[in-house]
Amino acid sequence: MVPQDLRCCLGQRMVMLRADPRKCHSRFLLYAIQSEEVQHEIRVNEGTGSTVSNLRIPLLEALPIPCPPLPEQRAIASVLGALDDKIDLNRRMCQTLEEMARALFKSWFVDFDPVRAKMESRDPGLPKEIADLFPSRLVDSELGPIPEGWTASNFGCIAEARREGVAANQIDAATKYIGLEHMPRRSISLWEWESGDAIESNKSRFAKGDILFGKLRPYFHKVGVAPIDGVCSTDIIVIQPKNRAAFSAVLGLASSDDFVAYTDKRSAGTRMPRTNWSDMAAYPVAVPPSAVLSAHDSIIRPLAERIASAIHEVRLLQALRDTLLPKLIAGEVRVPASLGSMQEMAS
Repeated sequence: MVPQDLRCCLGQRMVMLRADPRKCHSRFLLYAIQSEEVQHEIRVNEGTGSTVSNLRIPLLEALPIPCPPLPEQRAIASVLGALDDKIDLNRRMCQTLEEMARALFKSWFVDFDPVRAKMESRDPGLPKEIADLFPSRLVDSELGPIPEGWTASNFGCIAEARREGVAANQIDAATKYIGLEHMPRRSISLWEWESGDAIESNKSRFAKGDILFGKLRPYFHKVGVAPIDGVCSTDIIVIQPKNRAAFSAVLGLASSDDFVAYTDKRSAGTRMPRTNWSDMAAYPVAVPPSAVLSAHDSIIRPLAERIASAIHEVRLLQALRDTLLPKLIAGEVRVPASLGSMQEMAS
């Protein structure tokens, strides 16, 4: 559904549908088209083009759309819309939490802002017990200037790859599976996975809280935190911190633009470039004392846990919406028509 204040144009393979307000509520039309009944009609009428399948406009216009009375349409749209609004709210909250985590990582571990503030006799803007963990000067190293007391090292010093393969015949239907197709770009929030009942090749095992890094075409920037236990594609490297306190720093490094660019530059293969753990482990990093790692983790880990909780809530809401949608559209479950008008008055 196009937001009311958005000015846009459509691509050549898109069509705009506009509900007649005298007969159909626009958000109800959205859900009606998403229903299995209408989707089945779309698949039946789908034609084959030269490069992609398509649906001709006359067939689209002729699609049978269930059309209860307008007040009931508003009520159905209100119920399903409330679920979608909550799903969208959770997704936007996770995006905000991710931005906060990235900003703090860059400030502490890339720009060394607390150290520079002390060097310039400025307030670092941190609680005293955390500010006291940072030195007041930078020293030369093979990586360039780094905070005094930090060590010039590499990514493999604080992280390791979990190498636990699983044969296809050992994976049952209850096992959760994450492939590259389930991982969004530039987001540590992993919203999608599927059951392992159709797996036909060997996979890699991961645990909840492990960091998954897409090694195939690393420039796609697919890095996320596993919200479940399960197995993943062998084109995903499972990363674990070498100690608990380093989790947030390892996540910040692995999901940073600089790290992804580094792995992409060293990936091998022309058509299907892949990175490898050896190159990843060699990525140069300035490693702070354990107290700084612990302080950073105490701030970022709760954000990661809130993201994981939101992911599970979204999946529950999606399951509820997907269960209600066909029943509401088909009239098997009825909602009071007054609910729609009350919702419109409230908005």
